[in-house]
Amino acid sequence: MASDIRPLNRKKCEAPSLGHQNFGDQAFHGKCQSCNGVGKPSHSRENGISLKEHCVTCSFKSDHADALLVDGVKGSLARSGHIDSAGCGDDGCLHGKNGSCMAFDDQESDREQGGHTLDDLFFFNDEDEDDMDWEPAARVVENRWFCLNCTVPNLDEVTYCQNCHELKGSEVAGYDDFKTHIAQAALVSADTASPLVSTAIGFDERMLLHNEIEIKPNPHPERPDRLRAIAASLAAAGIFPSKCVLVPPREITKEELLMAHTSDHVESIEQTKNMLYSYFTSDTYANGHSACAAKLAAGLCADLASLILSGRVHNGFALVRPPGHHAGVKQAMGFCLHNNAAVAALAAQKAGAKKVLIVDWDVHHGNGTQEIFEGDKSVLYISLHRHEDGSFYPGTGAAHEVGVLDGEGFSVNIPWSCGGVGDNDYIFAFQHVVLPIAAEFAPDITIISAGFDAARGDPLGCCDVTPAGYSQMTAMLTACSEGKLLVILEGGYNLRSISSSATEVVKVLLGDSPSHCTGATAPSKEGMQTVLQVLEIQQKYWPVLVPIFASLQAQQGPTSSKYVNGENKLKRRMLAARPGPLWWKWGSKRLLYEVLFEGRGPRKSKAKGK
Repeated sequence: MASDIRPLNRKKCEAPSLGHQNFGDQAFHGKCQSCNGVGKPSHSRENGISLKEHCVTCSFKSDHADALLVDGVKGSLARSGHIDSAGCGDDGCLHGKNGSCMAFDDQESDREQGGHTLDDLFFFNDEDEDDMDWEPAARVVENRWFCLNCTVPNLDEVTYCQNCHELKGSEVAGYDDFKTHIAQAALVSADTASPLVSTAIGFDERMLLHNEIEIKPNPHPERPDRLRAIAASLAAAGIFPSKCVLVPPREITKEELLMAHTSDHVESIEQTKNMLYSYFTSDTYANGHSACAAKLAAGLCADLASLILSGRVHNGFALVRPPGHHAGVKQAMGFCLHNNAAVAALAAQKAGAKKVLIVDWDVHHGNGTQEIFEGDKSVLYISLHRHEDGSFYPGTGAAHEVGVLDGEGFSVNIPWSCGGVGDNDYIFAFQHVVLPIAAEFAPDITIISAGFDAARGDPLGCCDVTPAGYSQMTAMLTACSEGKLLVILEGGYNLRSISSSATEVVKVLLGDSPSHCTGATAPSKEGMQTVLQVLEIQQKYWPVLVPIFASLQAQQGPTSSKYVNGENKLKRRMLAARPGPLWWKWGSKRLLYEVLFEGRGPRKSKAKGK
């Protein structure tokens, strides 16, 4: 059952006004909602995203509110499932220890790992912090704006986002082009006779209606603009509709969902249709449209998998939300309601696949997907994610988690020990772990849980994978299962990062050569250590890894200069001198209001970080 449910007759609440976004094919043609005045001209355009200043006539800004009242629970930062900007690095990420934006004190390392929410990881417990000298009722923070690209708050006088350097007042442009072509796009389904097509796209506008209704201090990172930005980028690149076909949307059936989830879980999601808004965890919301959106997402993924297995479609990209890989057998969490990848894998098996490979490159471990298949040897689950000894959300996915019973050896976890992991580490892990195991497993279809929150500039992932890196990894996986490949969108919260990365992935699906990665080609020292750890454990189950492990042990070749050269060397020294983000050291509220908004230096605090 959903917790913290607000019935329709209990609280009258409207969705926070972010402004109706005008996604024209050129810069920005719309008028201001407030005064019908014309905004300033576009600043730049990239991947379908144009930048626009706020209205010059009335200075209308599309924020959640003009002032943040910090009085009571609604004003508490601990209610928000996202970072408030502080200690921002130049690479568009909030840094902490080893590049992490989710650090913990040693005293907290023994806490239960599996139940963390983003609130647990980002914010303090109010009861543990001495706020006698902080008077929330007397403080009002005014004149701030939220970055459209990464959702981080900034002072009103700041022109560019302090986290990702996005221009103030920017908006996504180009979605109207995509939307216009939806009705014109060719459709493909199992019920209609059609020639073989290369790539199918799964999308439905009703998934945009899944949105957080309750007004909170910060906008939620898992927001409808994620789909709009990717769709606009695909249209701007000329990919849709000329090179792809659409899969007709449908809601997944209860019977299909029960193959992955319990009846209680399915019913709890369904009940949200009757609620104005509800929360399964403090960061996993639902509104009256969320059940439909989740069923559409799962239905599109299931149908894409079936079409690929039938040979009607060569591969596919599921542009869906809400994401799914955290949703377990009986629990919605981590922004996820139904497990889309699991539903797709089961649909593929129903369509004739005997073995399914799921590769999850989302920066967070797909605990839900692993739980669903951990005892099933017909589904191989491989995940590359930040772990940091369980201190990174959701705390699962250690290298020694290999599956249970008949599924032992069919869960492969590659847990990065720090943030800042980039192309070289991912590609090295693919070459020495993912691809050898995949080749020995010989799947009938490969499913990618494609979260783009390990991308450079993501405010939650704090890693360094580029669009070229995602392009290379996609190309590597096309060799598996004779090209039968389904890419399913999971996380990713920097609009520019996810739109450019997703576009590069779809280009590879269409047959383009992958983009070439620049920079170091050898793994970092930390990356090498992680790969060796995984090889040592997994060689017991996959004999193909035995010579690879022996060779790497003997070589211990050159490691990447990522952490020791140039600009990154300076960043590493700075991080070592400042273990953990500033708000862990001095207190989240005190830092935000005294440094970010009032410009005063922080005072020492007794607060302990989570």
